[in-house]
Amino acid sequence: MPRLVVASTREGAGKTSAIIGMARTLQKPVGYMKPFGDRLLYRKKRLWDYDSALVVNILGLDSEPEEMSIGFDHSKLRFMYDQASTRAKLGQLLAQIEEGKQLVFIEAGKDLGFGGSVHLDALTVAQHAEAQLLLVASGPEDEILDDLQFFKHHIDLRGVPLIGAIANQVKDPDDFENTYRRHIDELGIPLLGVIPFDAELTHPSVGFLAGVLFAKILSGEGQLDRTVKHIFVGAMDADAARREPRFAEEQRLVITSGDRSDMILAALEGDTVGIVLTNNVMPPANIISQVAERGVPMLLVAEDTYQVAKRIDDIEHLLTKEESDKIARLTTMVQEHVNLQKLGA
Repeated sequence: MPRLVVASTREGAGKTSAIIGMARTLQKPVGYMKPFGDRLLYRKKRLWDYDSALVVNILGLDSEPEEMSIGFDHSKLRFMYDQASTRAKLGQLLAQIEEGKQLVFIEAGKDLGFGGSVHLDALTVAQHAEAQLLLVASGPEDEILDDLQFFKHHIDLRGVPLIGAIANQVKDPDDFENTYRRHIDELGIPLLGVIPFDAELTHPSVGFLAGVLFAKILSGEGQLDRTVKHIFVGAMDADAARREPRFAEEQRLVITSGDRSDMILAALEGDTVGIVLTNNVMPPANIISQVAERGVPMLLVAEDTYQVAKRIDDIEHLLTKEESDKIARLTTMVQEHVNLQKLGA
């Protein structure tokens, strides 16, 4: 059974998206696991990793998300397992996940060293699973080359076969190919592909923000997949807002207090994809009705306007299962820019 550990040189490199794109491109039965969950979710009295749940839903896997991880917390893992029992648990989960599959993707933690103290770093997992290693490197072009150079000269693979690397989220793929591929070839690291940066994939959906903010959805449940490109904080009156150039931006999310009926109605005049009401203040019923008639998602949160705006600004955007257009886009990019022959494609 081919097994592939997908690891990254830095946090946020796009491992999960790459796995989804590769799995959808291969169009064969695949399994997935993430031994050390680092994006913990608590849903319906169950713990699982966000990435695991996402992959299960998008690929339609028959495994439960909580069955794809050994644990989520360093201290608990150190208390529960030593190296031998961690290896045994990994083998047990793999046996369940790979049944009936032709390839298993094993997603490592946020960077190469994550999980090292509990025997769940990328290389240890690859060793124990007898898997090949695939690197995903992203960021500015020079940093990608830095990371691959450092990996080649300072990381001991301990017998783990390196299948290659994918350069992800590259602003100028043609320049990267012309300028850096020769250097990467000289390192002896097969470059399987260069995936271009796509700004559309960096913008969150209203539904994703609703989940992160633990918001109550007052309207527009059917439009939560709409993409947010701009944020407008409605701290002024509606007339002043209309004079603001940023208020005319498309695909905007308006953040305002629930008692600002004038601002809520003004938001309906343009291309507003969602409204976030702060301070846990409900607007009048007739205002909710007008927003609902327009099909605009309206979210209610307890935090104040400043806190909500800051949280949204700090959020790391993650893909959601409802974002079918984005899933199709990333799949197409993998199909067009990554050579999957070594994976059996």
